[in-house]
Formats: sequence, C-alpha cells, structure tokens
Amino acid sequence: MKIFFLILAILSFSPARASDTQQVMDEQPDAYCHWQVTDYAIVEPLCGLVGKAQRGREIVSDSSRGNCLACHEFPIPDIEAYGNIGPPLTGIASRLPTTMIRLRVVDTRKINPMSIMPGFYRDPLLINRPGKGYRGRTFLTAQQVEDVIAYLATLK
Repeated sequence: MKIFFLILAILSFSPARASDTQQVMDEQPDAYCHWQVTDYAIVEPLCGLVGKAQRGREIVSDSSRGNCLACHEFPIPDIEAYGNIGPPLTGIASRLPTTMIRLRVVDTRKINPMSIMPGFYRDPLLINRPGKGYRGRTFLTAQQVEDVIAYLATLK
C-alpha cells in the first residue's frame, strides 16, 4: 500500500502536470482581472466595472449561473424554495460593507479555507479539477460578479 502512495506522489509531480498548468495559463482569458485582498475585503471593483442590481438579482436566481438559491435564502418574493447550507442573505448589506461582500463572492476561501462555496471569480489557476467548460476561466465574469455585488448591496 505504501508503494501505491509513493507512486501516486511521484506522478502528481510529473512534467505532465507542469504542462497542464502552462496550458491553463495560456488559455486564461485576457479579461481576467487580478484582485488584491486588504483587511478581509477587495476594495476595488473587478476591472473597474460598475454592477447593476437588477442583473445581479437575475444571476443569483439563475441555476445555470450563480445558483445562489441552492445554498442561501434571499428576500425574493416570487421564489419559494431556498437552500439552507449558507447563511440567509437578507440584510447582508447592513452587516458587511460592499468591499467585504465582494471578497466573499470572488473567493470566500480567502476568509475560510474550508468553505464549500465556489469562488465565482477565483483565479483559474487555483481551481482544482474544474469541469471541462470551466478550464482556464472563472465561474462568473467580472461583470456578473459586480452585478451580484450590486444586488447584494441593496439587501439592507
């Protein structure tokens, strides 16, 4: 059994892994904006973009994009089923400033490494085993993230 784990460890550091990483780097979209964490927050909007709350509400409600409803409760009257894995987001803007909300949406693992919430704008090089359609890209675009943040900022 020890030999199996030794072989597995050797294979995980093989040159094929390095070329896989380089391939992802080559495929990383030019539009990816690097961001910086300061005091548990991302101060600057991604790519300098301005979000629109109405688009953000649509994204959190859409199971093929944000799918936030799978884990969180929202004050959206026409939606009846919510998840309860994550905290309810009613009043989130009265509890956290927008800069801290941005970090949680972008990559909550910077705050809690054990979180199961996906980093919606996590650096593609840090995403472990992404689905084929997400290789080399983020789960949401920078604009979509800023739209979600604009919506969450209305929830006071």
